[in-house]
Amino acid sequence: MLLGCIGDDFTGSSDLANTLAKGGMRTVQYNGVPQTDSDRSVDAGVVALKTRTIPAAEAVKQSLAALEWLRRQGCRQYLFKYCSTFDSTPEGNIGPVLDALGDTLGAVRAIVCPAFPATGRSIYQGHLFVNDGLLSESGMEKHPLTPMTDPDLRRWLARQTERGIGHVPYDVVAGGSTPIRDALEAASASGSRYVVVDAILDKDLIAIGEAAEADVLLSGGSGIALGLPANFRRAGSIGTAATHWMGIKGPAAALCGSCSTMSRRQIAEHQKSHPARVVEVDAVVDRTANPVEYAEWVIGQQHRGLPLVFSSAEPEAVAAGQKRYGKERAATAVEGFFSELARQLSARGVRRLVTAGGETSGAVVSGLDISSFEIGPEIDPGVPALKAGDLDMVLALKSGNFGSAGFFEKAAGVLAGDVAR
Repeated sequence: MLLGCIGDDFTGSSDLANTLAKGGMRTVQYNGVPQTDSDRSVDAGVVALKTRTIPAAEAVKQSLAALEWLRRQGCRQYLFKYCSTFDSTPEGNIGPVLDALGDTLGAVRAIVCPAFPATGRSIYQGHLFVNDGLLSESGMEKHPLTPMTDPDLRRWLARQTERGIGHVPYDVVAGGSTPIRDALEAASASGSRYVVVDAILDKDLIAIGEAAEADVLLSGGSGIALGLPANFRRAGSIGTAATHWMGIKGPAAALCGSCSTMSRRQIAEHQKSHPARVVEVDAVVDRTANPVEYAEWVIGQQHRGLPLVFSSAEPEAVAAGQKRYGKERAATAVEGFFSELARQLSARGVRRLVTAGGETSGAVVSGLDISSFEIGPEIDPGVPALKAGDLDMVLALKSGNFGSAGFFEKAAGVLAGDVAR
């Protein structure tokens, strides 16, 4: 294995695996730390964890366990993948995990670059933008678990670590890999352990990846991986073999626990021509919402289109539910519901499953006890089709704000073997 990656959620990990697979690396996503060694043909391994919103100490423990396994596979370089909107809190775990990984690897520095231009995420003057607005004005400031109220990545990260934080501005990045590499060296020499690097276009990320060819540790969104396959190809470590994908026909369902702006739009669009049913937080917490009954409903709706079960609500409704039950209790209950629903759907023959939301997707994968994924074609930017390594099932795991308005229907088609358009 050449490149070892650690993702802080399941959807982001599949996004990263998608980027690497498109770049020509033989990529496998492992859901949790594997108990056995990887196949020797694997170029890039992505260990998907579910650490984004858990306490820092536990996130560090799990991330170090993933790192230990990846080191045993002989990796030359490591990447810590977090969300392209830098989802965390001032008490969050991006900083502590980076500290632990860097210390263990003896890293001189680590790039910090969550930019992902294909989905509208860019960094300029150290500030993270979503489309044409600041992160803190994108709707992410209302996220129920990780409200992002400050778009300055340097300030936000400084609340999570005591290590020095530097910055490579866009005028340097635009000059290409050589000036970027020089700026990174200068930042390290001045005491910066972490370096926020501006990026607006895909070509910027490719140049950043080339500049970081010799760095043992990188961090960012999946976009930071755009330039990495070419590094290994130039070194003669990988070839150009393409991955063959075959979808699976059969019953399908969509599950959405994300409350993001785009997910709510996708729900509204889907309801126009497909059956959809809401599951209320109150009913989940008091256990009057029965996953078995919802699974039977999904099976009974197959003739009408792609059935959708969703818990998403407007931010005000989510906040009210969290106030009644507590943020952690409400989130855990919803995740538990979708986890059990996924098991019930699989038992009833559902073979195509589309999920929206990082926490929801993690719960579904855990519920189905899927240990690894084969990476298939891209459905929408950042969202690949996935073939479960343990089940006769194909899935799409979508981060909340990713995907086009008609994503659910489009994803189900790609999972069945249709060509994405």
